[in-house]
Amino acid sequence: MKKLLTGILLAVLVFALAACGAKNDSGDKNASGGDKVVDETVEETKIVIGASNTPHAIILEKAAPILKEKGIELVIETYQDYVLPNKDLESGELDANFFQHIPYLDQQVIDHGYKFANAGAIHIEPMAVYSTKYKSIEELPDGAVIIFSNSVAEHGRVLSLLESAGLIKLADGVDKVKAEVKDIVENPKNLEFDANYEPSLLPQLYKNDEGDAVVINANYAIDAGLNPVEDSIAIEATESPYANIITVREGDENTKAIKTLIEVLKSKEIQDFILEEWGGDVVPVK
Repeated sequence: MKKLLTGILLAVLVFALAACGAKNDSGDKNASGGDKVVDETVEETKIVIGASNTPHAIILEKAAPILKEKGIELVIETYQDYVLPNKDLESGELDANFFQHIPYLDQQVIDHGYKFANAGAIHIEPMAVYSTKYKSIEELPDGAVIIFSNSVAEHGRVLSLLESAGLIKLADGVDKVKAEVKDIVENPKNLEFDANYEPSLLPQLYKNDEGDAVVINANYAIDAGLNPVEDSIAIEATESPYANIITVREGDENTKAIKTLIEVLKSKEIQDFILEEWGGDVVPVK
C-alpha cells in the first residue's frame, strides 16, 4: 500500500510539472528561447484645439490624419466667436486654439492678463471691403457709411486697408496696427464709420444692404459663401502682419506634441492644400 501511494504521488507531481511547462511554452515562448508576443502599441497624445469653422477647422481636419500617423489625436472644437476660445484655453478646456492673429492676441493679453504664447504662424486671411451698392471702391459717394468690427484690435487693420485703397490718410508716425479713427488726418469723401458690430454679424449686414460698404474678415466672409478675391471691392495685401497663429498656454509651445502640430501645419502638403482649397483667399505663411 505504501508503495502504491508513493507511485500515485509521483505520477501527480510529474503531471503537474508537465502542465506547468506546457503553460510556460504557450504563454511566454521567450523563456525557452522562442518568440514572445510584445504589445508594441504607442501611447497616443491628444491635443484638444479650438478653431473657427472656416478656414481653421478645415485646415486642422486635413492635418488630423497626418498627426494620427505621428501618434497625435487631434480633437477639434469649433467656435463662432473670438472670445470663448481664449477663455477656454486659459481654463484648460483647450490645449491650443487657432483663430486669431498676432495683434488680436497681444490686445487680449493686455486686456485679460492671459499667459499665452504664439506657437507658430500658419496663414493669412486677407481682409476685404464688400458692397452690394457699388462695384468699385472709387464709386463710394461722399458721406458713405463704412461698417466694420467692434473689435478694437481690428481697427488699425481696417483703417490701414482703407488707407491703401486711397480713401483716407492716417497721421504720420502712428502705429498702424493700433490706429484708431481719431488718427485719420485726411478723409476727402467725408466717410462715416460704424464700428458697433460683432465680427460674425458683418456678412449678414452686408447681405441686408446695411451701410455703403462692409469690411469683413476672410473667415466669416468665406463661411458666408463670399469670395474675398472675386466679391470684394478692395482687399488687403498678402504682406499683412495679421498672420493667424496657433496659441497655447505659456510653456506649452515647447512640448513635442505642439511642435509636431506646427510642423505638420507648415508642411508642403498642408500649404498646397490651403492654396488649392481657397485660391488666394487664404494664404499660407512660409
